[in-house]
Amino acid sequence: MPVPPAPTEVPRSDLPPAPPQEGDLLWAPSAARVEDARLTGFTRFAEARTGRRFTDYAALYEWSTTELEEFWQAIWDFFDIRSSAPHTAVLEDRSMPGARWFPGARLNFAEHVLRSERPGEAALLYADETHPPRELPWEEFTRQVHAVATHLRARGIGEGDRVVAYLPNVPQAMVAMLATASIGAIWASVSPDFGARGALDRLGQLDPAVLFCSDGYRYGGRDFDRRAEVAELVGGLPGLREVVQVPVLGLDQPGTPWDDAVSGPAPTETFEFAQVPFDQPLWVLFSSGTTGLPKAIVHGHGGILVEHLKLHVLHHDMRPGDRAFFFTTTGWMMWNFLVSMPLAGVVPVLYDGNPSHPDVDVLWRVAQDSRARLFGASPTFVELMQKAGVVPRERFDLAALDVVMPAGSPVAPAITAWFYRDVKDDLSIATGSGGTDCCTGFVGGVPTLPVYAGEIQARSLGVAAQAWDDEGRSVVGRVGELVITEPMPSMPLFFWGDDDGARYRASYFDTFPGVWRHGDFFEVNERGGCFVRGRSDAVLNRQGVRIGTAEIYRVVEDDPAVRTSLVVNLDLPGGGFFMPLFVVLSPGQELDADLRDRLRRSLRAEYTPRHVPDAIIAVDAIPLTRSGKKMEIPVRRLLLGAAAADVADPNAMADPNGFAGIAEYVRTQSDYTL
Repeated sequence: MPVPPAPTEVPRSDLPPAPPQEGDLLWAPSAARVEDARLTGFTRFAEARTGRRFTDYAALYEWSTTELEEFWQAIWDFFDIRSSAPHTAVLEDRSMPGARWFPGARLNFAEHVLRSERPGEAALLYADETHPPRELPWEEFTRQVHAVATHLRARGIGEGDRVVAYLPNVPQAMVAMLATASIGAIWASVSPDFGARGALDRLGQLDPAVLFCSDGYRYGGRDFDRRAEVAELVGGLPGLREVVQVPVLGLDQPGTPWDDAVSGPAPTETFEFAQVPFDQPLWVLFSSGTTGLPKAIVHGHGGILVEHLKLHVLHHDMRPGDRAFFFTTTGWMMWNFLVSMPLAGVVPVLYDGNPSHPDVDVLWRVAQDSRARLFGASPTFVELMQKAGVVPRERFDLAALDVVMPAGSPVAPAITAWFYRDVKDDLSIATGSGGTDCCTGFVGGVPTLPVYAGEIQARSLGVAAQAWDDEGRSVVGRVGELVITEPMPSMPLFFWGDDDGARYRASYFDTFPGVWRHGDFFEVNERGGCFVRGRSDAVLNRQGVRIGTAEIYRVVEDDPAVRTSLVVNLDLPGGGFFMPLFVVLSPGQELDADLRDRLRRSLRAEYTPRHVPDAIIAVDAIPLTRSGKKMEIPVRRLLLGAAAADVADPNAMADPNGFAGIAEYVRTQSDYTL
């Protein structure tokens, strides 16, 4: 792969003057770096395999999205995917939904994770607010996975059973996930900052057989006892056969102690991984809908296996023995991204706690102490660093750091430039965007390409992403809907409980039949650089975690003081967020400090702190369609500066004056700045 025609490095003194403009060149890889990239090795492998010539990344990408069978077979062979039975085709049916990948193959995701075992080295590192990174050796890690899997099998748990978790980001969660996958059971997890209602909304859909849970968690220097929430959760899951308790705070609790589950026989030498079809369900992730319960998205063993190997190795250039650190909870897809790192021989670094406690720069200390080669966090975290005046390069030894991955929301040019100014001169900034839906990035880093301010480097291999206008035409250089025109192996198998597939089709294929519509505003420029401009639907994106408006409405409108409500989230310049909640009060009620506090407490208790709005505003009415649907997208456009006459047709509204109160708020507000 040829070296990009750009400077091999942009010295700090030559960076564009602040503030940087979108598209300013910030960095380019050296010739040696391009030559050494795993992507370059794969390119040569693919050329030898196919007899084709890929002159640049654009050519490789074009091949990967048009010759799907050739590309994904090359991925299979390049990574030496092991299957106990051969596949009879790569892609039996290209239709969406319904594409069928690698029929006939039988394999196991967890087996591919554990084949990376390196005796005498760390399988993972883990840290929290009071402890620096500690190592869990491979030998002990493998023993624990086999022991917990054997324990589950002894309880009659096997293929297709659901095993769920209410756990913080601790090693036991990763062990339990792999143990579950190794026997062909199906995993799902939420973090314990969810209230019992939020956890049951998700896990209750699955009728699980086993629950792994903790007595609580620590955050911001405080202990949070969650035994009451666990008891409510257990009571709401009548199909449970066992509750395994993971000690975090050391509190007494009923159930099988973790030590019992992990200390039993572990037949490591003779352990047998369940050999399951390529499309056997592996785990369930929960993405939020705007009506009803969160979507329970089912991903398969094989799809996640090939997709994550491609992502970790080719797009993030990770090597065996590297350490990767991304701040996440067990309820975000980035946890699944992180704990699949050992597929590529990479050591994940787990952190449990507040990302700014005991010091605002604690995550950089973890990155230093763990010698992380990849570090990831949300743009909101970078904003916090900027406001606090933190300059990591002056305080920490980041010699090992090579790749930074901002993800979760649009990244402003100033944030991209901050890494080069205040972190390190020579970095690959692999800004990513994708989703829980496919558990991967649609666009992201390419280690052989330059980095431009505010710009995502390129569309990911195998992801046929385009920006489409309202007529379904691909557009370049202007914003359209993010669509995926060809199937991907990690697209959902189905939604749990969606027996006829109606909700699945309505979620992605209702606008452009046969084409995946993701719900993001998207732009691709002439050189292939990408921009995600925010959500095009009503789903809320809070610091990278997607929240359904229905969850907020259920809590807020349960309060007798509130007649109805409407919530939106704004993506602000610089990567910030602002989430206002508009409420119509019941007769005789007043929106005073007590009511605001009560609503915030209820949302935090029932769901998570991310569900709490930034402002609560009383209005006389909220805009509704004639069919009674809340007009969330027009309200968001109004808050972002559009005129009321431009966001909706008054004749299509139940009340033509429904925008009046919100428009007045926009005229007088000082809560946010565009």
